[in-house]
Amino acid sequence: MAKLDVEEGAAGAPGHPPANGYLLVPGGEPPGKLSAEPQNGPKAGCLTLNGVSRDSLAAAVQALDRPRTPLAPEEETQTRLLPGGPGEETPGAEGARVPQTALSARRFVVLLIFSLYSLVNAFQWIQYSIISNVFRDFYRVSFLHIDWLSMVYMLAYVPLIFPATWLLDTRGLRLTALLGSGLNCLGAWVKCGSVQQHLFWVTMLGQCLCSVAQVFILGLPSRIASVWFGPKEVSTACATAVLGNQLGTAVGFLLPPVLVPNTQNNTDLLECNISTMFYGTSSIATFLCLLTVIAFKEKPPYPPSQAQAVLQNSPPAEYSYKKSIRNLFKNIPFVLLLITYGIMTGAFYSVSTLLNQMILIHYEGEEVNAGRIGLTLVVAGMVGSILCGLWLDHTKTYKQTTLVVYILSFLGMVVFTFTLDLGYIIIVFITGGVLGFFMTGYLPLGFEFAVEITYPESEGTSSGLLNASAQIFGILFTLAQGKLTSDYGPRAGNIFLCIWMFLGIILTALIKSDLKRHNINIGIANGDIKAVPVEDSPTDQESKTMMMSKQSESAI
Repeated sequence: MAKLDVEEGAAGAPGHPPANGYLLVPGGEPPGKLSAEPQNGPKAGCLTLNGVSRDSLAAAVQALDRPRTPLAPEEETQTRLLPGGPGEETPGAEGARVPQTALSARRFVVLLIFSLYSLVNAFQWIQYSIISNVFRDFYRVSFLHIDWLSMVYMLAYVPLIFPATWLLDTRGLRLTALLGSGLNCLGAWVKCGSVQQHLFWVTMLGQCLCSVAQVFILGLPSRIASVWFGPKEVSTACATAVLGNQLGTAVGFLLPPVLVPNTQNNTDLLECNISTMFYGTSSIATFLCLLTVIAFKEKPPYPPSQAQAVLQNSPPAEYSYKKSIRNLFKNIPFVLLLITYGIMTGAFYSVSTLLNQMILIHYEGEEVNAGRIGLTLVVAGMVGSILCGLWLDHTKTYKQTTLVVYILSFLGMVVFTFTLDLGYIIIVFITGGVLGFFMTGYLPLGFEFAVEITYPESEGTSSGLLNASAQIFGILFTLAQGKLTSDYGPRAGNIFLCIWMFLGIILTALIKSDLKRHNINIGIANGDIKAVPVEDSPTDQESKTMMMSKQSESAI
């Protein structure tokens, strides 16, 4: 049994190296027997993972040239190393070795800290919009100005996502987390100096800093899940990380109407209430920033899964961020997912931003209930996220689950649209909860599906592009729906979103489901291994391929 934080050098005794010129990869040969592929490329029926510099053949040789041991049951509260040694044989393939893996108890600390400061960042995103009429009258600006306090989160993300994901891929998880938590804290303190009616620009400056912090936050859930959690819990971990952001949105719907009630006849009291909200937020953000500095680590001492072990053993010099971006945009299923994720999440951002205005048109003076409806929407979505994560970990049915949730989100949006003006606010609570359960429950599905169909590309890069798409659609949808709502009423704006979500259903149905990460984990764990040549040849140098036989695919 190992301690929580041991040195990475203690990986275990070396195993038997592969035969000269051959690479051990998942294959279909019988246990204990190795076969060789010809050098002039993969034979028909093999699955090829091309264009991935991080997962080079040399790195894979190094990763597989280690002791092969059977997987042990996962320990939930302490680090557990899998037994291994040069003398132990693995039933799947005689002489074939794979890296040791471990589950560190620190993974829960890392996940909790991230979820909490993500919560505070999401709270600061929505704290203006849910009481937009109060802030509009306090700062003496238009609704559009208040809407931009929300949309600046979306606007800042688009140009900054590429340097942010480059930083994550080249400088690591810890530095990115420190930037996200630190900027979130700084932005919160800047807003504390904006509690005067002529200082709208100061509150916008603080919100801009928080929006930059978001760039270093939204792309981390799938990376944290992959780096710290095992294959049987990775989807649940990703859903939990996304859950923190959703919970922040829920708190942002609930607390501002309570902390800052509509007291326009008493400006001094209103200033005091706004100050209370701002200073409370900044104090919590400071505490979480300190926790991030103290307890947030780069990665566990040992990789939590075989797929992660291969990536961690890849030489850093071989990774190319530009090539990774090109590979992702050449991946047609990912491009389709990029569009569909942007449509769904952009619609959620638009509904969240304009919820106060939609409710007050039909239910005047119901600011508090508007916040509660937003809370219902997000809390239901949190439940949906966790259930979807658990379902994915159990079934690995990524495309089917994504498509079903997309269809149900569309139906929920249709019902919400045509029941909003019935005059019974309890109905809005119910339809909002149903809509939120599926719409926000979709968010972690998109992250995990993207990681599966783009493996071994960086999780931070794929999730960053998904979020960039969501921000672009969010800005466009918010502007369009806001205009339609002000000119023609909430129903016109919501029908606009329904049309786009129906298009998203069609595109989701066209996505080809190729679960590359899952196939690697299952193939290696089952010991279904054979040898392929790694001698340099023009074909090998150009594509640097890894192959999985049709027999492995059918077994999976």
